[in-house]
Amino acid sequence: MTETTTRKAEMTMAQALNAALRDALREDERVLVFGEDVGPLGGVFRITDGLTAEFGEDRCFDTPLAEAGIVGLAVGMAMGGFRPVVEMQFDAFAYPAFEQIASHVAKMRNRTRGLLPLPMVIRIPYAGGVGGVEHHSDSSEAYYAHTPGLKVVTPATPDDAYWLLRDAVADPDPVVFMEPKRLYWSSGEVSPPDRRTAGIGRAAVRRAGTDATLVAYGPSVSVALEAAEAAEGEGRSLEVVDLRSIVPFDDETVVASVRKTGRCVVVQEAQGFAGVGAEIAARVQERCFHSLAAPVLRVSGFDIPYPPPKLERSHLPDADRVLDAVDRLQFDDEPDTRHLAQEEPAAADARLLPGGAMREAS
Repeated sequence: MTETTTRKAEMTMAQALNAALRDALREDERVLVFGEDVGPLGGVFRITDGLTAEFGEDRCFDTPLAEAGIVGLAVGMAMGGFRPVVEMQFDAFAYPAFEQIASHVAKMRNRTRGLLPLPMVIRIPYAGGVGGVEHHSDSSEAYYAHTPGLKVVTPATPDDAYWLLRDAVADPDPVVFMEPKRLYWSSGEVSPPDRRTAGIGRAAVRRAGTDATLVAYGPSVSVALEAAEAAEGEGRSLEVVDLRSIVPFDDETVVASVRKTGRCVVVQEAQGFAGVGAEIAARVQERCFHSLAAPVLRVSGFDIPYPPPKLERSHLPDADRVLDAVDRLQFDDEPDTRHLAQEEPAAADARLLPGGAMREAS
């Protein structure tokens, strides 16, 4: 971080993102910022405020309302040696650009056998909680996570917002940077370089616990922390893991936590069916099966299009829904630990015969 940035350690997430872009532009002339209204206006959420005034319209500029064109331009500029950072303005506004993202951004390195990596960042303000209408509140992370060749990250704190964005700009491969818009006005300390957070691909334990693990990312991390705080008053100790990076996924941190607690609830704001939470649940049960005392559960948004603002509170997961899931983790049942005991010689010698019959030990 530059001297200008470190003078104010306490920042909102919006300020941290602005500082990250400002420092990246200042340190590397190949970095360019462009998108709809990101120039003199500073973006809908003012993330790019002041950048055009400081660096000029050649390095931070407005584009037409054409998302496919924005990303297509970024592809060509990245191939030409620049490091473009583009803004999609709102989550669902990015859908017209998805063909460019899936067909070219994600595949260029593989298509050219590594000769043409694409060092570019696609910033997407996403998720709900701000009273937005349809096309302004989608949780679209699963589309990008399911596309090989993309890195997908989402910060939950101003500190991660700054450092993950700096890492994304410096990364040699394309990064989809999902910004939880309802956290733009949350505040926190941004660490100096010598105490900076871990890079892309590493999760963080936000709260230690022993009874169950809550795995969350982006806007759901604060919900998980609120649930863990409330559970403490009921005598339950919940550990909260913030993924930070969806792709690459940090199996090591998640698995270590679940093996310690023996129970897991995955929290996501997106719809439940075929979402990132389903992938997390599958990975946990595959790697932690013999440590689990209960099934892995998910808390998510409903499988519906995003509702009108007056109804979004009913749609979004909250601490009560998380605690309801925790209550279903079979705390009153004793886990089956028979697999841990040494097998009796007769049982070890038994073999299945054709048709499924068991042969008695000799």
